[in-house]
Amino acid sequence: MLGDLRRPQGGRQGQGHRAFEPWPGLIAARREVAPVDVVQPPFSAIKRGFAGEDLSWVRAHGSGVIAYSPLQSGLLTGVFTPARARALPENDWRSRDEEFGGEALYRNLAFADGLRPIAARHRTTVAAVAAAWVLAWPGITGAIIGARKPEHIDGWIDAATNALSPRDLDDIEDMLVATRAGSGPTRPDLAEAA
Repeated sequence: MLGDLRRPQGGRQGQGHRAFEPWPGLIAARREVAPVDVVQPPFSAIKRGFAGEDLSWVRAHGSGVIAYSPLQSGLLTGVFTPARARALPENDWRSRDEEFGGEALYRNLAFADGLRPIAARHRTTVAAVAAAWVLAWPGITGAIIGARKPEHIDGWIDAATNALSPRDLDDIEDMLVATRAGSGPTRPDLAEAA
């Protein structure tokens, strides 16, 4: 969280906010301190909570949103497997995260697998479709996608230019419901973007 940002004389003070787990009212409370210029929430097709009240609030107040972990730390790359999850070392936080174990892991991987037909329609990767879904939400300004190897970038670099169609968004919503992967709103309202 950034606060007390110094601006040149005559400028305004503002702040950014990075929340590991956004919760209703936090961003609004920060606005009482100074304008909220940008927020950086975790946001993916699995971790969708930000798309509720918080995204509506930042859109209404003209704040930017730079989503992080749109590929859910590897789960939505199309290459993550149960064997890889089991092989995560103890010091890797994912080895203790509920989304990377048990039934949640299988639901999440089934969802990622369900993105393959959409990726094929767009001649791209599952990772690019997962990132494009995040970017399709009105109010999302950008996304931070990490890469451990340079060649990983090739898997999602075209996400910003892959506009998902209403059919794609319907298919993704249907898969989220069918697989019960993650939680939160399941589809952006493209009418809000106008």
